[in-house]
Amino acid sequence: MASRAEVRLGVKRGWRSSSIFAEMLSEFLGSAVLIAFGDGVVAVAVAGLTESGRTPAIFQGAGDGLLITWGWALAVAMAVYVAGGVTGAHINPAVSLALAIKGDFPWNKVLPYWVAQIAGCFAGAALVYLDYFPAIDAWNAVHHVVSRASADGATTFSIFATLPAPYLGSNMGLGLIDQILGTFFLMLFVLAIGDGLNLGVQSNLGPFMVGMAVAAIGMSYGVNCGYAINPARDFGPRLFAWLMGWGSNAFPGPHGYFWVPIVGPIIGAPLAVYIYKWFIADTLRERAEAAQLTISRQAQAS
Repeated sequence: MASRAEVRLGVKRGWRSSSIFAEMLSEFLGSAVLIAFGDGVVAVAVAGLTESGRTPAIFQGAGDGLLITWGWALAVAMAVYVAGGVTGAHINPAVSLALAIKGDFPWNKVLPYWVAQIAGCFAGAALVYLDYFPAIDAWNAVHHVVSRASADGATTFSIFATLPAPYLGSNMGLGLIDQILGTFFLMLFVLAIGDGLNLGVQSNLGPFMVGMAVAAIGMSYGVNCGYAINPARDFGPRLFAWLMGWGSNAFPGPHGYFWVPIVGPIIGAPLAVYIYKWFIADTLRERAEAAQLTISRQAQAS
């Protein structure tokens, strides 16, 4: 209940000040922005550029891959800027889980955040489809794709969710390792960027640097499985694509792949918490405590 001073000053205190629903709205919108621009850049590369006549063929050189990598990096940065002031912008179930394991996030908020993140990613995919379905249909028509659910439909499905590289074959264990590794690095970088005892990011450049972290992962570890490194980023759009007729390309995916970008990140992000703590955080904490103790002793001596 608002105090008299707050009423006199016009300060309003409602559900937004304390309700988890307000945080879920933030995670929903941040996740929607993530996919609207992340899947959006893939839609441009796969169907938009070719069917608009701006590029003769897709993926004829490294430029298309770099377009997608930088597009996703900026999508992450903008999403974190949008939602960061309310929740810190997890926009990733693996991040929420890892922060809960670390002790920086309440366990009772993990599942609500997951729901909001998946729903937001689903909505973001719907926005991409709303804007690019003519290009998608045109690409399918030009390439004689009779059904989105056919094997040839995997190309336009890749706009929405990830697929394993053909050279992995049916070995989804290798795909799992890829997703564990990619998400491990993502969470490692998030922890380092947000650690006030480490070098620290000046001003409000944290979201931008998280985007750069995603760019680094995409350039170095992005080809095996498309660096989903986020269960909601993959599952929400995958569910939308399945509803839009991409069928088995979405579920179960090639060789039953759909579970890989869910399980891999859930393993990789918590692993980074323990690795960062052992190798970096404990050292920074003890050095800070030692420095503070030295200052206290000097103050007492003077």
